[in-house]
Amino acid sequence: MSPYDKRGSWYVIHAYSGHEKKVRANLDTLKTSQHLEGSIFEVVIPTEKVVEIKGGRKVEVERRMFPGYLLIRMYDDTETFNVVRNTPGVTSFVGSGMGGGFRPTPLSRREVERFLGLKREAAKRAPRFRPAWDIGETVRVSKGPFADFNGVVENINVDQQKVTVLVEIFGRDTPMELDFEDIQKQ
Repeated sequence: MSPYDKRGSWYVIHAYSGHEKKVRANLDTLKTSQHLEGSIFEVVIPTEKVVEIKGGRKVEVERRMFPGYLLIRMYDDTETFNVVRNTPGVTSFVGSGMGGGFRPTPLSRREVERFLGLKREAAKRAPRFRPAWDIGETVRVSKGPFADFNGVVENINVDQQKVTVLVEIFGRDTPMELDFEDIQKQ
């Protein structure tokens, strides 16, 4: 069964970036206190798992796919729209026109399945690595014969999990291809 086939319609709400969990908690509290369990069904923060290197170790973390946005499944009645729109941390519904004066546009089947399908697909596949450094940034080699040498990131290959670092050896910049876990942020 598709998430689209459940009761209610799916909408996107815009919130202050970084406050998505607080907005979800506020909506859950309002849903209970104002007896809207039959009108607001589900609030989702789309996330994905990525691998970051922290302290020289690979760490799997959950990252928001769309910072500042939440998906909500609810009935499209005026009372529910007003409760959601006036929830602390919510700025507006996406697709509701200027100032939020118009009815928001519900997501299509394709959009719902793409957004929520992404979450399911991300859970099935291996986490994606997100490098903690950028091209041009100075890093320190932490393993191998050149441990404790400093260098500048020249290229990042996420697919192969390799990074090319220019390390100064005998007064000359020498490119070295290293694994992600072999370098640390300076």
